[in-house]
Amino acid sequence: MQTILITGCSSGIGLDAAATLRQRGWRVLATCRLQDDCDWLASYGFESFQLDYTSSSSIGYAFENAMSLSDGRIDALFNNGGHGQPGALEDVPRAGLRQIFETNVFGYHELTNLVIPVMRRHGRGRIVNCSSLLGIVAVRWRGAYTATKCALEGLSDTLRLELRDTNIHVCLLQPGQIETNFRLNSRAHFESWISWEESVHSKWYRTVLVPRLYTENPMPNRYELQPSAVTKKLIHALESPRPRARYRITTQSRMAAFLKWLLPTRMLDSILAKRS
Repeated sequence: MQTILITGCSSGIGLDAAATLRQRGWRVLATCRLQDDCDWLASYGFESFQLDYTSSSSIGYAFENAMSLSDGRIDALFNNGGHGQPGALEDVPRAGLRQIFETNVFGYHELTNLVIPVMRRHGRGRIVNCSSLLGIVAVRWRGAYTATKCALEGLSDTLRLELRDTNIHVCLLQPGQIETNFRLNSRAHFESWISWEESVHSKWYRTVLVPRLYTENPMPNRYELQPSAVTKKLIHALESPRPRARYRITTQSRMAAFLKWLLPTRMLDSILAKRS
């Protein structure tokens, strides 16, 4: 039985991945940022414990816990946890940018560096990082999140090259809009860091972003997919003998990559500005 360590399993992509892979015979170590979520997962029979990407001690504890439970063998790592930071870049303070990088980039990096030596000892492994459509193109008002995903893409590409002579594969998942609690979870970060009423963009916040963030049942999006769409590509990344470097999961991701390859920057900027 192969063992996978997954982060961000309280809902959405992480929860679907954990449940599906367990059904496929994987031993799933399902981590969450909050202990209450771990307890909820444990009530359904998952091996679950805390992992908070912003805390080195939490990452170290979770890694040691995973090693103990798996008898020192972690065959795969799915870096999935993270959060958004809505707001114009000029309204995001340094501390707010630092916080999202701690979670979406530095935590991924620290956990991955703990797992790589384990995989080297066993001669194989899979590292799958959850990126985004916004790791391909930029969108207005999502600059902090976009910056973390572009950084993650760079780290993953470099790591893939550096592990080229091993049997450790590094893959990126690039979903677009997936039905998760992502929008809901980003509210707290918006409230913590964005003084929107004082912003030069206050009219936009009032008429567009705030209603969008605080509407419980937003308008349906025909491009939005279920988390199972991500899990399907994750399975290929984990189980295929020749996994891809990138998995563009939604129509939006595939179209963004195509347009970035095809169009001059000025033309692509015009399209992205209208879409966002």
